[in-house]
Amino acid sequence: MAYLSNEKLVIVGAGGMIGSNMVQSALMLGLTPNICLYDIYEPGVHGVFDEIQQCAFPGANVTYTVDPKEAFTGAKYIISSGGAPRKDGMTREDLLKGNCKIAAEFGDNIKKYCPDVEHVVVIFNPADVTALTALIHSGLKPSQLTSLAALDSTRLQQALAHEFGVQQDKVTGAHTYGGHGEQMAVFASQVKVDGKPLSEMGLSAERWEEIKHHTVQGGSNIIKLRGRSSFQSPAYNAVKMIEAAMGGEPFTLPAGCYVNCDKCGYKNVMMAMPTTIDKTGVHFTQPTGTEEEMAALNKSYEHLCKMRDEIVELGIVPPVEKWGEDNPNL
Repeated sequence: MAYLSNEKLVIVGAGGMIGSNMVQSALMLGLTPNICLYDIYEPGVHGVFDEIQQCAFPGANVTYTVDPKEAFTGAKYIISSGGAPRKDGMTREDLLKGNCKIAAEFGDNIKKYCPDVEHVVVIFNPADVTALTALIHSGLKPSQLTSLAALDSTRLQQALAHEFGVQQDKVTGAHTYGGHGEQMAVFASQVKVDGKPLSEMGLSAERWEEIKHHTVQGGSNIIKLRGRSSFQSPAYNAVKMIEAAMGGEPFTLPAGCYVNCDKCGYKNVMMAMPTTIDKTGVHFTQPTGTEEEMAALNKSYEHLCKMRDEIVELGIVPPVEKWGEDNPNL
């Protein structure tokens, strides 16, 4: 079996449903044979290791460990789903305090054991601030660390495809920006359905509001339907992000990235932007939209600032003006 890379990929939280799906997806897509499964829960990660070995992927060199030093040493790529799961009735923000402490330790492990890592994807919620926390603690360049945001856009794409009875990939430009949570900004002005602008599709304002609401509540809907949070879709999107960073097909759905942009007016936050991930890292451009869409994005940014300030108050990250002491790249 031909692999895209031979570099070490670490899956953090590999004993969980997202993590185990990421391991399988990475091997099925042929990213690298060298994958280390890391989790603090030994029976779970051991069980995933056994199952993956029993898949008998040709050439695979899969290992597992509960020791962070063993896991992170020599890693070139990392995806982390190693936070507490979201449960029914919880918002992503409910997870903030505990998961940001986990993210701080995750960043510290990167700085200590694999400072030469190429790219890191953070997908445990609330992803905007867990990724920001990990970036500050890791010492990495902003281009080297991204968070999952594409799932919101694929949910919007799915809803519009169902609405108009077209194949999902016929819906283009269906993107959400800002926060990966209840305050995301849902953009319609760039959407095309089978090449036709959404504005010409006869969608009523009331129906559009319903679709937006369904998109924002997409994670909650999965929990209600399946009795647990999403795991297949975040796993696949995260693996496609790291595939792009390894030099595979560029990833062009929105990703969460560090934004400190005078032109955009957004400072010192992780947020979903129009992005491309490739071998050189993540690159963003300024979103364009209607006045209403940009107002929604600004509101989402303000919410992210409040969440950032909360983790500063909790002492999980230092005040913004002192970030450079932990990470000279910021």
